[in-house]
Amino acid sequence: MKKGVIITLIVLLSFCFFTCGQKPSQLRLATGSTTGNYYSYGIALAQILGKKLNIPISIQSTGASHANIHLIDSESVELAIVQNDVMDYAWNGKELFSGQSFKGFSAVAALYPEVCQVIAAADSGIETINDLRGRKVSVGDPGSGTEFNARQVLECYGISFDDIDIEYLDFAASEAAFIEGRIEAFFVIAGAPTPVLSDLVSIKSMQLLNIDDVHADILIRAYPYYSRTTIPPETYYRQDSEVRTVAVKATLIASPKLSEDIIYRLTKNLFESKIELEEAHIKGFDLSRSYAVEGISVPFHPGALKYYREIGAIR
Repeated sequence: MKKGVIITLIVLLSFCFFTCGQKPSQLRLATGSTTGNYYSYGIALAQILGKKLNIPISIQSTGASHANIHLIDSESVELAIVQNDVMDYAWNGKELFSGQSFKGFSAVAALYPEVCQVIAAADSGIETINDLRGRKVSVGDPGSGTEFNARQVLECYGISFDDIDIEYLDFAASEAAFIEGRIEAFFVIAGAPTPVLSDLVSIKSMQLLNIDDVHADILIRAYPYYSRTTIPPETYYRQDSEVRTVAVKATLIASPKLSEDIIYRLTKNLFESKIELEEAHIKGFDLSRSYAVEGISVPFHPGALKYYREIGAIR
């Protein structure tokens, strides 16, 4: 048999393995930093859904949304958690994916709000977003969703990155730099409460900055995937008052090469396991069938779409 024919058969068999209803031996789920909610939420998903599907789901700690798009597009993983704005950038080839669109993924469900949390040292004199001018501020990993969220939030206040002393640090590095006084403020885009901030507040006094309604409206008009939200009092230790801010959505995506049956059963079990998910992770309380389909700008996987049509969430 010729080499070219053998390669073609291997490719066809590989494709059929995922799309013709055969059960994969395992699934790989890309999450985020071990100090963030993607990772801890991913562990809960893997334990619950792996058992229900009878398919082991392994967790990978990654650089989060931007890295996860590349991982799933390159078939290095089958499942990933990403921000809904970042997957929109990837699909349409803009912002941090400028000039190159990625279509090697499909949506499964929006899971929970990823809240824009702007943290400042209590003794820094920073009381508002406007006070960040000229200060040492971390805006997340370079090229990350957090960096673009920070850029957009500051933009609606008329502040550019040139107006602040920028550091590009992930959540864990931002926490360390904040404790050591090397930065005065930093951005975290994650479900609230998020582990890195719950840990931080017991070490150093901090405050969460409001994104007021006027500036939130400016932001939402420019970038419709944002929505207003609040961080309730006592979300974090010594947080006495509600914080007004905005949020995007943590979204589960899947390889389009996974069969309709696998993703249908995964989606169905996700919602039928809500009580178990709530017991395993605080963000499980945010999961709902209506929330799952709102603000999603890329196509749903056929298996997820079948489930949503079955329950009337999508017509």
